[in-house]
Amino acid sequence: MELLSRTAFGFLSLSAVFAGSASAIESFRKPTVSSQAGNGSTLLASRGSPVHILADAADWPGVLRAAHDLALDFGRVTGTNGTLTASGTGTANASAIFNVTGISEDWSVGSSDAAGATAGTIIVGTIGNSSFIDGLIASGQLDVSAIKGQWEAYVSAVVPNAGNATGEALVIAGSDRRGAIYGIYDISEQIGVSPWHWFADIPALSHESIYALKTTKVQKSPTVKYRGFFINDEAPALTGWANKRYPISPYGAPFGAGFYQHVFELLLRSKANYLWPAMWNGMFNVDDPRNQPLADEFGIVMGTSHTEPMVRATQEWNKVAKGSESGWQWATNNATLYNYFYEGAARAAPYENVVTVGMRGYHDTAMSSDVQTSVLEAVVNAQQDILTKIHGNASEVPQMWCLYKEVQDYFEAGMEVPDWVTLLWTEDNWQNIRRLPVGDEKKRSGGAGVYYHFDYVGDSRNYKWLDTIQLQKTYEQMRLAKDREADRIWIVNVGDIKPAEIAIAHWFDIAYDIDAYDETSVPQWLTEWAARNFGEDHAQEISDIMDEYGTLSNMRKFEWVEPSSYSILNYEEADGILARWVALGAKAQKVNDALTAEQQPAFYETVLHRVLAGGNFIDVQVSGARNIIYAQMGRNSANKWMQRVIDGMNKDHNLTKQYHTQLNGKWNHMMDQTHLGYQGYWQQPMRQSTPDLRWVQTLERSLAGDMGVSVERSNASIPGDDAWHGNGGSSLNLPDITPFTPPRWIEIISRGVDSFSWNISADPFITLSQTSGTLKPTDDDLRIYVDVDWTKVPDGFGKKSTLNISSSTDYGTQGGNPQVIVQVNKTSIPSSFKAGFVESAGQIAFEAEHYTRTSPAGNLSYMVLPKYGRTKSGIKLADGLAEGLTASTAPVLEYDFLTFTSTTAAKGLNVTLILSPTLNVNPKLPLAYIAQIDDLPPLRRQYVIDQKQPNFPVNWGTAVAQSAWLNTTNHGAVAAGAHTLKLWLVEANVVLQKVVLDLGGVVYSHNGPPESWRVGGGNGTAV
Repeated sequence: MELLSRTAFGFLSLSAVFAGSASAIESFRKPTVSSQAGNGSTLLASRGSPVHILADAADWPGVLRAAHDLALDFGRVTGTNGTLTASGTGTANASAIFNVTGISEDWSVGSSDAAGATAGTIIVGTIGNSSFIDGLIASGQLDVSAIKGQWEAYVSAVVPNAGNATGEALVIAGSDRRGAIYGIYDISEQIGVSPWHWFADIPALSHESIYALKTTKVQKSPTVKYRGFFINDEAPALTGWANKRYPISPYGAPFGAGFYQHVFELLLRSKANYLWPAMWNGMFNVDDPRNQPLADEFGIVMGTSHTEPMVRATQEWNKVAKGSESGWQWATNNATLYNYFYEGAARAAPYENVVTVGMRGYHDTAMSSDVQTSVLEAVVNAQQDILTKIHGNASEVPQMWCLYKEVQDYFEAGMEVPDWVTLLWTEDNWQNIRRLPVGDEKKRSGGAGVYYHFDYVGDSRNYKWLDTIQLQKTYEQMRLAKDREADRIWIVNVGDIKPAEIAIAHWFDIAYDIDAYDETSVPQWLTEWAARNFGEDHAQEISDIMDEYGTLSNMRKFEWVEPSSYSILNYEEADGILARWVALGAKAQKVNDALTAEQQPAFYETVLHRVLAGGNFIDVQVSGARNIIYAQMGRNSANKWMQRVIDGMNKDHNLTKQYHTQLNGKWNHMMDQTHLGYQGYWQQPMRQSTPDLRWVQTLERSLAGDMGVSVERSNASIPGDDAWHGNGGSSLNLPDITPFTPPRWIEIISRGVDSFSWNISADPFITLSQTSGTLKPTDDDLRIYVDVDWTKVPDGFGKKSTLNISSSTDYGTQGGNPQVIVQVNKTSIPSSFKAGFVESAGQIAFEAEHYTRTSPAGNLSYMVLPKYGRTKSGIKLADGLAEGLTASTAPVLEYDFLTFTSTTAAKGLNVTLILSPTLNVNPKLPLAYIAQIDDLPPLRRQYVIDQKQPNFPVNWGTAVAQSAWLNTTNHGAVAAGAHTLKLWLVEANVVLQKVVLDLGGVVYSHNGPPESWRVGGGNGTAV
């Protein structure tokens, strides 16, 4: 059975996608303008002739301000600003906009760059607020029936003889103010102006002319009603940057209207509408009295975080109200808190807000353990009373109760809040949604939403430095949220905003119209993001770079990568991962060098810095691991790896310095976040430091001579004594070699002060990548690959073979002639085995998508999530509502495999599933799977074991650190031969990435063994 994506979604080739457009956004959004003239198209602007934009002065200030931006955006693209006329007798109150932005009070934009006549006309406005739009509707020239009365929708159409326009005009009509704003900014992005033009310095694309296509675009209401981000954990980076750029308030915060004007514009250009402002040291309504009016005039819906009820910032309690932490207790101080809450709600009443209700402990802490559900119900009831007094009817005020951490436990215990309050479910701070609506919860008039994280401070460890968000995971989790009706509010913690630009852009795109995408869309989305921001020539390369970056950085967030994370000795895992980072950095540098000087700063901010800095970080950790392991072996090279760590620390500094100094220091301090030096503690290091290192005295010879030998999968070295092999032993064992294992390796190492010649003698069927050579004390170690010429041994051959390694210098006082022993087994595949995976010396590993067969169960089937997770992809149920399945009601995945090793009943065959670290979104139906080998009894495993809130599930900390649950079933005695593993995933939030079968040969690695030899489908690849 073929696995299909959720929708029949095909992608055009790049040439087809980009043809005739001003920018490359056609796969997911309908184009309405082009940089090329076409059949029936209308010229809007050219280098010598500006566009004229017409609006009603009585329209919403945010609409007029966006129209003002559009006029300037045409100038950014064509070199000639558009002109803007706001006509009519009415005037909207936009005093905050005029005060902060410097826009003239008549909204006008003149054509300062060219004296030619205007080329074309764009009419923008809101239904019911624009005489131009209403006139076109009344005359029958503009049909808005599909959007009238809808939330944030718009129509865009070319209309002949539209109002005062000469000839045809492009008309953008919004169902409300943000509908009109989004329609305006849709044109801006199509012509080549990025939403990130200020926050990421992305230059506009250049075009000679812009044409309106003769087409009508009806943009429906967004998927999610309130779509926003939370500026949080904003020190040291964002705060340090803002302190140098903006005035400091009397209360010590730099986050005033000068800063927020750029945030508001970014949100609106991104089709977002909702903001939780910075709150560690900021007070949005206090630090700058212009903040809230400016937000409202722009068209932004304000909110406050999960720990800040009734539109009051955390710091207001002590800095403004002069309250104490001990006074933040409803049971003992409710009269004071009631007035405090009332003042906040009254202050916000003139403006558009989503009011946070409920109460947590002071400043993002849990309430006292003795707080009962009844106390919190009293808090919410009092808040409803306040809102009724201020607004007349609390049920008409948008409200949200965030079920964050311990708060979810109150809800699970039966706490009741009014039906009109949105339940904001959360994830675990690590991109794994904890809970979604079930049963009657879906009937609440307030609906439900999700609070998500791209940044976090707390257990099990901070992650604040670089973007480590895998877009495929974001889509998968938020698609599940949408399927289960958590679509009223999506808010994401973005830390300092930078460097999460790409993750944020993707978040807002899927929140705006998730049905335009499916599980396969991320690579194409990245390609089009790159084309819009850096042009078509390198779009595919940039897409590939960021897709690979998403995989590599998602394996383990940087803050959780330690020297021991990736194996140095097993499966060449660390080598392979580091090689991918090096190749990625080279590819990104090559693209950077091909871009224009104007584009390079933006590319550094959004792509190159994170790739180079991320790869360097991994290099520091891997080099630190090598230093320790090699020092324990007495290798001279340990000191080289120590120096490489130090060099990496300096490189990290220089990469940060480049970020801070480019563009005349525009983003100075934005990369101040410490990240090197986590030492088993969750909190950020106070100062950058290396991992533990050891120095080897190279002026003195090892007691076991100048030459040493080490082998893969062992910390030991010979000759000589150490903790990892027998006292004084001079032999080590290599892992078995079969036709289905990769070549094994040994290393010739220098442990002395003299050069030496070395030689390896072996059986004639043994092949070596090198048999002799000379090694100086300062040379790099030599890795020698060991394999077998299978033409020289018969079928069924099994023998221990010895490699004798000799040195031209002696073996000191504590050594002897070193030997490496390897078992050679010539196993063969029977002709009856047509497809599946073959044992590789006691182990079999395969990617989940490489099933042999899959069979549906009724309408249920599986889907592949390409490039998802730690290695290759994921597999999950295609139906996001599927739950509570059994082996008889779930579709089945079948994997055929061949073993040469029999397992005993005592040891058994262990089957380990590597699964995404998702959680029990329905607590009554926890995540589970069923595994069966052949006709042996099927084994059902619940692998996410919930604990009482606020505790996360058993072993959750390990799961999020390694970006996976690992769960093992033991299937007892299994004879050598052909077998079938059957798997049933019984909940929609179960995502399977990889399977490992251990017949006694599996050793530690982060990602599991490389994929095994595959019959009937090619061989797997490592890492």
